[in-house]
Amino acid sequence: MKLKSLSIFFPCYNDDRTIESLVRRGYKAAKRSSWDFELIVVDDGSNPNTKTKLKILKKNYPSLIIITHKVNKGYGAALKSGFDISSKQWVFYTDGDGQYDPSELVKLIAKLKEDVDVVNGYKLSRKDNMLRIISGLIYNKILHTIYNLPISDIDCDFRLIRRELLKKINLKSSSGTICLELVVKLKRQGARFLEVGVNHYPRLYGNSQFFRLPSLIKTLAESLKFVIDRN
Repeated sequence: MKLKSLSIFFPCYNDDRTIESLVRRGYKAAKRSSWDFELIVVDDGSNPNTKTKLKILKKNYPSLIIITHKVNKGYGAALKSGFDISSKQWVFYTDGDGQYDPSELVKLIAKLKEDVDVVNGYKLSRKDNMLRIISGLIYNKILHTIYNLPISDIDCDFRLIRRELLKKINLKSSSGTICLELVVKLKRQGARFLEVGVNHYPRLYGNSQFFRLPSLIKTLAESLKFVIDRN
């Protein structure tokens, strides 16, 4: 099955050691998935090494679209820029740290049906340290207790979304809370969800800020506002 058109984007922050592989595999996945596609990297104020790597990638892939934030604005801001610039019928994104394989996009498309608006991955087996695994389980449990979420794995950033639905929502978060905001607001617009298992790989470079205790507490506090925020 091939999509009518497809946007793929990667939010990128200091991912100089993984972004080249993601772009390469993203192009291959896009060619398999649609005749009309675009590939985008959102550089969220990365270090000089990442900027140099992106310049090289642009030479090797002239059609690659690079959106640059002059300063680091946060994960949510990077996603919003990616959604804003994406112009095709379907929008797929996954993170620039290499913990997901863009090649597995074909798994999501293979399960796509006419009455589905979002195909969300879920981690078949989480390849993180025990602290992150436990933190992730607690985070998911709390959010599923507060919200009637349509997916099981809220922090699996491996998503294929019908752009028509994205245009109907107003995302505000600039932090990791955007994942919850995105799913909640898509559901409120009547989006129909489907889940597909995908592989999750160890993070080989850098450290995630999201699953540290202060960040989790802040994110959970921000998450509560969606109970009453209808905008």
